[in-house]
Amino acid sequence: MFTAFTTALSALDANEMGIDVAGNNLANMNTTGYKNTMLNFSELMGGNSNAGASQVGMGVASPTTRSLWTNGALQPNAGPLTAAIQGNGFFTVQDPHGNVLYTRSGNFKLDAKGNLLTQSGDQVLGMNGPIQVTSNSLPPTPTTSMTMSLNLNSSAAVGDTFSQPIQVVDSLGQTHVLTTTFTKSANNSWNYAVSSDSGTATGTGTLTFNPDGTLLTPAPSTAAPPANVTIGVTGLTDGASPMSIGWDFYGTDNATGLITQNASASASSSQYQNGAVPSSLNSVSIADGGFVVATYDNGVQQNVGQLEISNFENPDTLVYTGNNEYRTSGNTSTPSTGVAGTGGRGTVVGGSLEGSNVDMATEFSNLIIYQRGYEAGTRVLTTADQLSQDTINLIRE
Repeated sequence: MFTAFTTALSALDANEMGIDVAGNNLANMNTTGYKNTMLNFSELMGGNSNAGASQVGMGVASPTTRSLWTNGALQPNAGPLTAAIQGNGFFTVQDPHGNVLYTRSGNFKLDAKGNLLTQSGDQVLGMNGPIQVTSNSLPPTPTTSMTMSLNLNSSAAVGDTFSQPIQVVDSLGQTHVLTTTFTKSANNSWNYAVSSDSGTATGTGTLTFNPDGTLLTPAPSTAAPPANVTIGVTGLTDGASPMSIGWDFYGTDNATGLITQNASASASSSQYQNGAVPSSLNSVSIADGGFVVATYDNGVQQNVGQLEISNFENPDTLVYTGNNEYRTSGNTSTPSTGVAGTGGRGTVVGGSLEGSNVDMATEFSNLIIYQRGYEAGTRVLTTADQLSQDTINLIRE
């Protein structure tokens, strides 16, 4: 009879824990990256009697918990400094004491020093250490190469001209306009000359075309990077260094001419130069793949880091530390760290968050089951108590 007391009490303890776990799961339904906790129940065996013919249990052992590591729903458009892992793995972070922790919550922020942090203030780690945006501005990048895509009118008369300007950047970040004047010299032949609005520009030559209007000469360049002519600009009025700009007449395949001669008006369709003026940091965002991208006022984008993803063979052994973070235990495998999408690690979706994987209907069902289990335990306890009182009364009589 006294065994019934301990059996009933073990049921009360186990089902109370189940109610606590289900309640915690429901409380974290909207917690980013939260993983549903499940209970594992096991019987307590008391012993055998009657040569093994009778086996009486001692109730239920204290349940163990494990996390359900399925993916939560993807929540897009969550903000520029958010990221979600789809598949296996964890973001790797470091607390102020130097301890390495792991999280599925990709809701990050920047501090005043440009450090990428979790919402609780832990440093987010990249492939080369802590991720930090170290520069709030970019120095100027002088122009060293350029291209122009345009058509020259094959119906133009000999001596007709067409001028096309392009803006370039010097070593001080000042912009200048280079103007290329094309003069038809014969059928399928045009001369060109480059001038500058500041200093003196040098760059002349002749273009010839095939009967189908494609560029014949100059032929594609074998230099690296390719350049069919070098434009020099000296004596800049702002005191900048002389400029040396390689002008490539062919596309990225180094085979298709960017300048054509067809029976349509001379006109430019696009142009490119690799210079950039000085600029200030405009925004920081996380792109697909876990790249942390700094965007500046002049449109230049720079990758300042890439999120480190850690994967474990046995994530169930990780210990929850709060703030959506986990630490390793003595039974945890060595983390496999690397970039997203490699070595069994999941992909990273920038600008999104992973929702909780808690299923509300399942948890409400569990609550009912645990409640009934708790009530059954109290009934056993009440019955055992009544029998105990009846036995005591028999002795007194």
